[in-house]
Amino acid sequence: MSASDQTASATPSITEDKFPVSLVLARDEVQVGRWRAPSWRVLGVVAGAASEPGGSEGEAAARHILSEDGQPAYLWSGFTLQLYRDSTESYWHNLLGRQPSLFVICRADEAGELEPWAVSANYDEAGAYMEADDTVLSASMPPEIYRWIEQYVVKYFRPVERKVRKRRDWWLEDKENDSGPKLGRSS
Repeated sequence: MSASDQTASATPSITEDKFPVSLVLARDEVQVGRWRAPSWRVLGVVAGAASEPGGSEGEAAARHILSEDGQPAYLWSGFTLQLYRDSTESYWHNLLGRQPSLFVICRADEAGELEPWAVSANYDEAGAYMEADDTVLSASMPPEIYRWIEQYVVKYFRPVERKVRKRRDWWLEDKENDSGPKLGRSS
């Protein structure tokens, strides 16, 4: 098997609802009172990135790299951005927003360090993870992924017509049904 054959087989393919991505996360130290605490940020998302050698497909693998400012940064590969038909409205709102974003859901590992767990383009899903006390970082959406999600939304999103409820006139209903005050016990 040639080197190009190995690269082609190691690169996860892009399908209608799955897109392989890698993440570049930087770890900074911030002053919190008298203590220094780690703070994480996403430097970028690499669209269509292959999984790292030694890591199996679908399993996240990290490689230490240096960022421009000298702070440690890590390249995390092996992630797949998955789209779901029932989330197209959230994707649509994300695409129309001022800054379309991808959301990196992170959890602490055994050593207490932050580790990316999943990637999503769904506002609602990101909000649900934040409510469950997971750390959610956002990153600008690469143009390739924007176009891919846009195609998916155009194909599957069907806006639901919002029905305006007619308010009931409680005062009139009460007046029509009122046969006088009901005080005391009924026998």
